[in-house]
Amino acid sequence: MTHSAAQTTARHWVERHRDRLSADCARIFDFGEPAWREYRSAGWYVERLRAEGFTVEEGSGGMPTAFCAEWSNGEGPVVGMYAEYDAVPGNSQAAVPHEAPRDGVGAHAAGHTDPHSALGISGLGGLLATKAAMEHHGIKGGLRFTGEPAEKVRGSKPLHAAAGYYDGLAGMLSFHPFYMLPMCNTVRWDTHCGAAYSMIYRFICDAPHLFGAEDGAPIPQSHSDIRAPGANDALVMMYAQGRMLRDSMASHVGGWSISEAILSTGQATADNLPAGLADLQYMMRVPTVEMAERITARLDALADSVAAQTGCRVERHWVCKSRPGLANHAMAEMVWQNIQQVGAPVWDDEAKALMREVQKNCGVTPYADPILPACEELIAPQDAEAILRESLPPNQRNSTSDDYTDMTWHAPTARFYIARPALKGGPYPAWAMNALGGMPQTIDPMVQVAAKVLATSALRLLEDEHIRDAAMAEFKTRTANPIQPLADYPAPTQFKWPEYVQTARGFDWHIPT
Repeated sequence: MTHSAAQTTARHWVERHRDRLSADCARIFDFGEPAWREYRSAGWYVERLRAEGFTVEEGSGGMPTAFCAEWSNGEGPVVGMYAEYDAVPGNSQAAVPHEAPRDGVGAHAAGHTDPHSALGISGLGGLLATKAAMEHHGIKGGLRFTGEPAEKVRGSKPLHAAAGYYDGLAGMLSFHPFYMLPMCNTVRWDTHCGAAYSMIYRFICDAPHLFGAEDGAPIPQSHSDIRAPGANDALVMMYAQGRMLRDSMASHVGGWSISEAILSTGQATADNLPAGLADLQYMMRVPTVEMAERITARLDALADSVAAQTGCRVERHWVCKSRPGLANHAMAEMVWQNIQQVGAPVWDDEAKALMREVQKNCGVTPYADPILPACEELIAPQDAEAILRESLPPNQRNSTSDDYTDMTWHAPTARFYIARPALKGGPYPAWAMNALGGMPQTIDPMVQVAAKVLATSALRLLEDEHIRDAAMAEFKTRTANPIQPLADYPAPTQFKWPEYVQTARGFDWHIPT
C-alpha cells in the first residue's frame, strides 16, 4: 500500500510542526493535573482548538474539564480522535534524567506516567495534520475531537458515550503509548480491554447521639459511655474486610483486580467526637460486566453491614461503569497498514545518551544501546494477539481495562499502540519512566509517529469508501442490537479529588510542599 497525496501532505505537516508539538507536549507535561481537576490543561486545548478553527463545546457530558471540538470541510464522513491529559498523584517528576519533582511542587504532587501529556498532543498533531490535508486536497467530511478527563479513574468516556458524543462517526481512532508487552507498535486484534467499575462509598455519621442511646437519656459523661465509632472507623473496617473478601469476590482466573483509594475529607480530630464523613473509592478491572456486578453486590452488602456497626449511613456514588471492548478487524488492519508505512519511532544519539544517564542514576550499568528492542520494532496484530493469549484462559475474551472500550460500542474503533521509550535492564523506579515521558528528546519520536499514524488513518477513512463500509458492516454485526449505556450517573466531580490549590502561600499541591 502506498500513501495518497493527502496522507503524504499530513505526514509532512507533522514533520514541519515538530517543534510546536514538542513545546505543546512539554507544557501539558508540566501542568501535571490529576483526574477531574485538569483546569489548565482543558482550557489550553479549548483555546488552541478554537484558534485552529474548531467549534468547541466546553464542559461536554456534564464534566467541567471535558470538551468536544468539531470542524467540517463539507458534507461527508466524520472521523473521531481524542486527547487525554490527566496525571497521577504521587508521580511529580521533572523532565530531567535524575529524580526530581517539578519546580514549585513536591514529589507527592501529580505527574504524567503513561504519559497522557504525550497521548493528547499526539492526538492533536494527528487532528491538525488531517485538517490541513483535507483543506489542501479538498477532502469532504468532518473531524470530531473530544477532551477526555479523568482516564485514570475511567471517568469521561462512559459519560461521553452515554451522551452520544461518539455516535455518527465513520470511525474512532484510539491511540495509547505502549506500556505493556506485547502491545508495542501494533494494533489490538481480538482481545480488547475488559470492564471496569468504580464507586465511592461515603460513610456519614450524622446522628452519633442515637448510637446505643436509650429514650430520654441525658447527656453522658463525655468519656465514659458508649459512643458511635464514626465514619473513620467505618472506612477502616470496610477497607480491611474488603481486602479479606477479595479471594471470594471474584473468580481465580482472568487477571481481575480491585484497588482502593482513601479520599481525604478533613475529618482528623484530636477530640473524642466521632468523624462525620469518610470516602473510600474502589476500582475493579474485570473481564465482564457480569463479574463487575457480582463484586459490586458483595461490596454493597459489606458497606451496609459496616455502616450499621459504626453508627453511620452509607451512600454509593458511581465513578465509572465501563464495558469491555469490541474488536473491528477492518479498522485494525487499516491502521496496521499505516503503522507499517510510517514505521517505528527512532531515537537519536542525544536521546539515547539521556537514557543512559537515567540508567546510571538508577544504579544500573548503562547499556551501549539502552532502549528496549521492542520499542524500535513492529509486531503484527495477530502475532501480538497470540502472545497475549498465552497467559489467558481460552474462554476469556477481554483482559485488563481502559475506558476507550465504551467507544467501541458506538463507532467502529481501532486501538493502537506506539512505543514510548522504555529501558533495557532494571527494574527501574517510577521516576525513570516518568522522566523519559517528559524529556522532549526521548518522548518526541513517539509523538511524531503516533500523530502520523492518526492522520494517515483518518485520511484513509475519509478517502476510501470501501474501508468505511467494511468497518461499519463489521461494527453492526458485532453490536447486533443497540445497547443501553451503562453510565446512568452524573460526573462525580464533587468529591475531594486531589488537586492544586491557590492559597496565601501561593500555588501549591493540596498537600503543602
